Amino acid sequence: MNLPNKLTILRTVLIPFFLVALLCDEYNGGFIPYGNWIALFIFAVASLTDMLDGKIARKYNLVTNFGKFMDPLADKLLVSAAMIAFVELGRIPCWIVIVIIAREFIISGFRLVAADNGIVIAAGIWGKIKTAEQMVMICILLADFGNIFPSVSGAIYIVENVLIYIALILTIVSLLDYLIHNKGVLADNNR
Repeated sequence: MNLPNKLTILRTVLIPFFLVALLCDEYNGGFIPYGNWIALFIFAVASLTDMLDGKIARKYNLVTNFGKFMDPLADKLLVSAAMIAFVELGRIPCWIVIVIIAREFIISGFRLVAADNGIVIAAGIWGKIKTAEQMVMICILLADFGNIFPSVSGAIYIVENVLIYIALILTIVSLLDYLIHNKGVLADNNR
């Protein structure tokens, strides 16, 4: 197993530790002091492994079928886990998380259909922007600056909500971009 694949596996293995730190944070009634900061650190490390595994795989020609399958799956698991935990903590409305996760299922299904037809659909620019914005949003929510700076918590709450809605908009835009640019994938080849 090559280094990029090991980094992908590491990202997946970090998810339960991230969730325990976040959900057992002392501010959430848990038993882990500074759990949100530990969760932020774990999330940042996991996010960096995403950037590193792709760069290493492309630079040293270490792209594998395992990596093509597991890398986007690990990303989806990490982001979905964070957003579902935020629903539990009352930080993100459930319906927004459902839309974001539904997009991931749709794109994954779309890629499976494409792969069955021998077509590889690379990540588009809107998908990359969406992912980067989601990572920033999650980091800001994990930092929970409203608890650190209560005097400006109202402004911080507004910034957090703006980031959440930008993530939602980018999710929809990136879905439409995938569907429009790859509509031929769904054409029935048996006619």
